[in-house]
Amino acid sequence: MKLLPATFPAKILKFCKRPLSHALFKLWKCSYEVFERIIRKNLVDFLEKNNLFSSKQHGFRKGRSCLTQLLQHMDFLFQNYLDNSETDVIYLDYAKAFDKVDHSILLEKIKAYGIEGKVYTWIEQFLCGRTQTVIVYGKKSVTLPVLSGVPQGTVLGPILFLLYVNDLETKIKNSKMSSFADDTRISKKISTQEDCDLLQQDLENVIVWSEENNMQLHEDKFELICYRTPSAKILAETLPFMAEAANYTTPNGTTIDRSPLVRDLGVNMSEDLSWTPHINIMVDKARQISSWVLGVFRDRSKPVMLQLYKSLIRSRVEYCCPLWNPTKIADIQLIESIQRQFTRRIRGFKDTNYWDRLKELNLCSLQRRRERYMIIHVWKILQGICPNDIGMVFRNNPRLGIKIVLPPLSKKASALAMSYYDSSFSVRAGKLWNLLPREVNTLSDLNTFKISLGTFMDNIPDTPPTPGYTAKNSNSMIDWCSQKGGPQMA
Repeated sequence: MKLLPATFPAKILKFCKRPLSHALFKLWKCSYEVFERIIRKNLVDFLEKNNLFSSKQHGFRKGRSCLTQLLQHMDFLFQNYLDNSETDVIYLDYAKAFDKVDHSILLEKIKAYGIEGKVYTWIEQFLCGRTQTVIVYGKKSVTLPVLSGVPQGTVLGPILFLLYVNDLETKIKNSKMSSFADDTRISKKISTQEDCDLLQQDLENVIVWSEENNMQLHEDKFELICYRTPSAKILAETLPFMAEAANYTTPNGTTIDRSPLVRDLGVNMSEDLSWTPHINIMVDKARQISSWVLGVFRDRSKPVMLQLYKSLIRSRVEYCCPLWNPTKIADIQLIESIQRQFTRRIRGFKDTNYWDRLKELNLCSLQRRRERYMIIHVWKILQGICPNDIGMVFRNNPRLGIKIVLPPLSKKASALAMSYYDSSFSVRAGKLWNLLPREVNTLSDLNTFKISLGTFMDNIPDTPPTPGYTAKNSNSMIDWCSQKGGPQMA
């Protein structure tokens, strides 16, 4: 099994009187992938056990995802804002990052992490000696050796890439770095001009690292977003040169353009920390998909329509929803309109009002589903399945079970800061979790927890804000449980 996928069949052919059959080749390929998975599992266990992976890397790692990385980043922004400090974030762009991995440099790094012996030899043969060619209309190009890049579509390739970029964090001395595979950003809390200079220095260090590791950067595609406090915005309007003081440049002289809106791992981040722009873009795309579905499929029966809705539409409006779960009624209504308008097209439900329609279709409002996702993510943090990068504090009460200690807020905080505080994941998710009774919040099995959580939520009315409907509250479980006569908190 030390031989490459490209050379292994050729070795067999030397001992065969006839070419390998298609079935035999598939059998070999399957056995090779199984062995590759075994190598990957043991390699990852070794790296995780010895804490060799950077804690800032969330890509291709168990328990980490786009959501965990974005929650960590947003918590950093909120903490700076509540401290009346600004934050500058620079987004880097690598050109064909997975194809630019230098094999010789990667093998040196693998050996530096203590991976030696037969495993090192196997990985070396896994990488080296590959060739590539292109066939177009039966014409074959010249066969050339593959000198860089991790093999695409393999089980081991992503982990090898993580090892290649793992030491990038060591070059960031003054700022905060976070990565999801090759998507990297560097952030810095800005209080003085010196902080801007330090961020510029770290940017230059990253570019030097990229050159040393033969990683090509698209410097003209770098993006900058500046999260300013209200006082800083007023100062910038009064003193025009303040905007120029926060400019960042690359060694080739390119000035990074400042953007009011940046797409970060599929979520649109606004410089004013508002989720309304992201929600507007997301809803527009969901409506386009909904129109396409209704135009292509003629069947309006309940089973078909619900299957199409759940698989093609609802998933688009729930991506990373624990991060951007809105509190503004207008935003909640806008998102809910996707489900309200689509379910109205189901045969037999045209004249049924939305609240009754939810009950008859056995659906939860999108708002209630977002709160459910937030609670489940808190459970994963509690159980150690996801990293607690946002510093949630759990307290075990003999009578109430496991509760969350909400982060403190200064009494001198402005009304806007208090609004951001109340909408942050740490506070919203903490309040939702604290609603759960002891028999739910102490469960340690995920399936059992989800069933018990569903039973608890079934006892809470689900009447989402809808134009033309008179609602008692915002429909959040927090509001229902705080009302007299509603489900009581444990």
